[in-house]
Amino acid sequence: MMAVTNVYCVGRNYKKHAEELGNDVPTEPMIFLKPSHAVCAMDDGTVELPQDRGEIHYEAELVLRIGRAYEPGIRVEDLAASVSLGIDFTLRDVQSKIKAKGHPWTAAKGFRNSAPLTAEFEFPGLEALGEAWFSLRKNEETVQRGNIKNMIFDLQTLVDYIGTHYGLGEGDLIYTGTPEGVGPTRAGDVLELYWNEEKRGGCTVG
Repeated sequence: MMAVTNVYCVGRNYKKHAEELGNDVPTEPMIFLKPSHAVCAMDDGTVELPQDRGEIHYEAELVLRIGRAYEPGIRVEDLAASVSLGIDFTLRDVQSKIKAKGHPWTAAKGFRNSAPLTAEFEFPGLEALGEAWFSLRKNEETVQRGNIKNMIFDLQTLVDYIGTHYGLGEGDLIYTGTPEGVGPTRAGDVLELYWNEEKRGGCTVG
């Protein structure tokens, strides 16, 4: 895998996902970070996850890799070097506890291997992205299916917001949010990410 610098993640960027968890729909992008050590390859191997900290939920996402430094007015097409699919694994029981206390999400979101990623492919343009669907299959059953047209904040809005507030540079990743259908995964589950009907990567949960 290519070197990763910052890993930005967007929370609650699909209305139905926010609703399924009983969360308010945000009025501006909700950004959190994962360590670069959270990223690992979805190359049909085993991804080891902490199985002793309550339920682990999968959240399938479209991921942008940034290819150059952000500048005001730059188009997302010119900023993104490539696209991939990824999973934002979440320790849901841990998250519920720390949210109730008003604590940061790092313990629930930033653990090692919490951001597996498929092989990259060329950014096809916004129109082509909008015509495609990404999906997650769990043990051969489709559990999530998403399209960027259903995002609350579109890709241009996301890169402008993150670039302006935090900065964006070569090697940064943006996990752009998950559609509805998130749920628990356990050791032994096989998770596979698809772009339309083409498998892009998979893993066995360890």
